[in-house]
Amino acid sequence: MTKDNTARENKMGVMPVNRLLITMSLPIIISMLVQALYNIVDSIFVAQINENALTAVSLAFPVQNLMISIASGTGVGVNSFVSKSLGAKDFKTANKAASVSIFLALVNWLVMLVIGLTMSHRFFTIQTSDPQIVQYGYQYMSVVAIFSFGLFGQIMGERLLQATGKTIYTMITQGIGAVINIIFDPIFIFGKFGLPAMGVTGAAAATVMGQIVAMLLTIVFNIKVNKELRFSLKKMLPRLDIIANIYKVGLPSILMMAISSLTTFIMNKILIAFTSTATAVYGVYFKLNSFIFMPIFGLNNGMVPIIAYNYGAKKYPRIIKTMRLSITYAMAAMLVGFLIFQIFPRQLLWMFNASPEMTAMGIPALRIISISFLAAGFSIVSLSVLQALGQGLYSLMVSVSRQLVILAPAAYLLSLLGRLELIWWSLPIAEIAAVVLCLVFLARTFKKLGIPFKE
Repeated sequence: MTKDNTARENKMGVMPVNRLLITMSLPIIISMLVQALYNIVDSIFVAQINENALTAVSLAFPVQNLMISIASGTGVGVNSFVSKSLGAKDFKTANKAASVSIFLALVNWLVMLVIGLTMSHRFFTIQTSDPQIVQYGYQYMSVVAIFSFGLFGQIMGERLLQATGKTIYTMITQGIGAVINIIFDPIFIFGKFGLPAMGVTGAAAATVMGQIVAMLLTIVFNIKVNKELRFSLKKMLPRLDIIANIYKVGLPSILMMAISSLTTFIMNKILIAFTSTATAVYGVYFKLNSFIFMPIFGLNNGMVPIIAYNYGAKKYPRIIKTMRLSITYAMAAMLVGFLIFQIFPRQLLWMFNASPEMTAMGIPALRIISISFLAAGFSIVSLSVLQALGQGLYSLMVSVSRQLVILAPAAYLLSLLGRLELIWWSLPIAEIAAVVLCLVFLARTFKKLGIPFKE
């Protein structure tokens, strides 16, 4: 590392906070909105096959979410550790961690490869006895799991770019990957330009194609423009202290998101006992809410390295200002999402070729569930603040409490009353409880780290 590199202050330590947060987050928000759009478009095309195809893809969501959990959680740990090392001017450790992250992405893919090859069919037979849903689900899940190296490589490459503030490049990688998915979805699903119609397998193929292209772009960008980090294949070999520090933040994040997969699996089991249409409605909700939540996750991805960097540099007022601005923006975005779900639920369902039964079931579901949006913005940002400050265990405790202690039991107990619409109330109940826990753990964290709660 040259003297010029060691002396130069990264923009995360000097740029005005509001401008920095917007500069860091906006490219990620835009790219994530594009990704959310392709998630919705993907399901819209699948729904054109039939409702069973939509149900199958909805049932596969927990596994897809697990893959994203492992990739994103590891990436969060790498992002936080690399940013903090750069903030402390420890460039040697930052470079070693960046190289080790490549090794971690490969290991994560190998785990999902084994799962995809051995467990795909069984996963669906546990949930339903409908042979068509099982077949659709097996076809879809096998492809996305076996070819998930694109997903793991893409997310890790993007987190390394975010760790040094180069978020504009993640907008490019995610945007191009999403556009490729959107373009090839109808081509592969319905068989265009002389290609055979592949159905749900085609939807999965379009997804992994977009991820692989995005991964290749992150490799190019990290080599060409991420000059603050030096990558070396020789440094890929793991160093236990670095991996421990990465997963000190990353493992709670993985578990937190993986718990979401488990909760979704439980919710699907509860709902399918009423009717498979209820599961399809829940799947539609997840696709739609990604369009509301993705901007908040993009905001968080821009926020985490800012907080981690300034914590390493001991610039505490910048941490507080970043957190307050992030919470304000997140809650404003969630209010917009709440209003959309309240006013236009019928139109949202019609995008997915909803039958009259699915529409009647889905309208109250979307309106009830969206009440949780009003609290979710605060919780999502708070959990990321805790992770950025190295308090991932608190984030995990909130997530476990929200989903396994409150959400899943509440949904089950409400289902015993025999009225499907009551189950949807479990989500707002759980979100309100999460806000209370976040407030408690934020106060503890700032006191423990000696960060004054003022700008």
